[in-house]
Amino acid sequence: MAAEIGDVLEDFELSDQEGEKVRLSDLRGKRVLLSFHPLAWTGICTKQMKALEKAMDRFDSLGVVPLGLSVDAVPSKKAWADDMGLERLRILSDFWPHGEVARSADIFIEKMGVSGRGNIALDGEGRVIMRKIYEIKELPDLEEVLAELSG
Repeated sequence: MAAEIGDVLEDFELSDQEGEKVRLSDLRGKRVLLSFHPLAWTGICTKQMKALEKAMDRFDSLGVVPLGLSVDAVPSKKAWADDMGLERLRILSDFWPHGEVARSADIFIEKMGVSGRGNIALDGEGRVIMRKIYEIKELPDLEEVLAELSG
C-alpha cells in the first residue's frame, strides 16, 4: 500500500525508545502524525525530532499524537532520545522486520536501507489525510504540517 490520501494505513506495533509497545490501532479515535526520518544521530533527523518535541503542546491542542520513526534499534533510539532531552515525544524503532512500517507506507529507500524523510498524518480511523515526502537533506517545515493539521 502506498499510503496515499484516503488509504487506511496497515496496523503496526513497534517499540518506542523505552521499549514500550505502540500499536497504531490502539490510537484509533485520535489523529496521528508519523514523522519518518532516515537515521538517528544525524543532524537533520535530530532537528526534526527536537522540533516535534518542542511542539508537543501544540499537537495536544490539535488532538494529534506525533510519533517519530526510523529503522534504528531500540537501544540506539533510547540513547539518542536521552541525548536530545526528549521528554514526551515517542520515537519508534522500525528495526525488525527491517523497515516494515516504512515499506508499508511506501517511504522506504531500498538502496540505502532506511526510511525516507516524510510526514504522514492519519485521521481517527487510521486513514491518510496528509502525506508529504521531503528530500533526505531537507528539514520538514513543521509550521506547514501544523497548519495542515489545523485545517
